[in-house]
This record gives sequence, C-alpha cells and structure tokens, in this order.
Amino acid sequence: MTKAAELREMSDEQLGLTLKDTADHLFRLRLQAQTERLDAPSELRKQRRLIARVRTILTQRAIQAAAAEAAVKAKSGAESAAAAGVPAAPKAAAQKKG
Repeated sequence: MTKAAELREMSDEQLGLTLKDTADHLFRLRLQAQTERLDAPSELRKQRRLIARVRTILTQRAIQAAAAEAAVKAKSGAESAAAAGVPAAPKAAAQKKG
C-alpha cells in the first residue's frame, strides 16, 4: 500500500503514471467482480482510495503553483506601479464609510 508521504515524494509524472496504472487495475478488478469471484474484494476499496490520494496530491500541487504564480504577478504588478509613481491604494478607501 502506498502511503501519502510516499506519494508526495513522487514527481508529477510519476503520480500520473501511478494514477493511470491504478485506474486500469481498478477497471480490471471491477470487470472481474462482475464476471467471477474476487480473491480480495477489499482490493476495490484500496484502489479507489489510492486514486483519491493521488488526485488530491495533484490538486494540491496545482493550487500551490497557481498561488505562487499569483504572488509573482502581484509582486511584479506592485513593482511596476511603484516604478510608474502610482501610489498604493490606502486600506481606508477600500472600506465603506458610514
């Protein structure tokens, strides 16, 4: 069984291959479950959970990459505005008075 810590150490490419192999294995298990008896019915659950773990890790990495990209854009945008002499908007102006 692959633990989440082991999966996090893998590259995106390795995770993609693991996801593909696991999905293929799950398909074969489902087919086998319909046509004959499974030796270990719990294997279906294990494969589904492994797929969920891999997808979760890939999603987390995508979110982190998007956040890092947004931070870089925000930083470069602030630097270019400062270079152009545009003052930063005060926080009080952003809040409604009343």
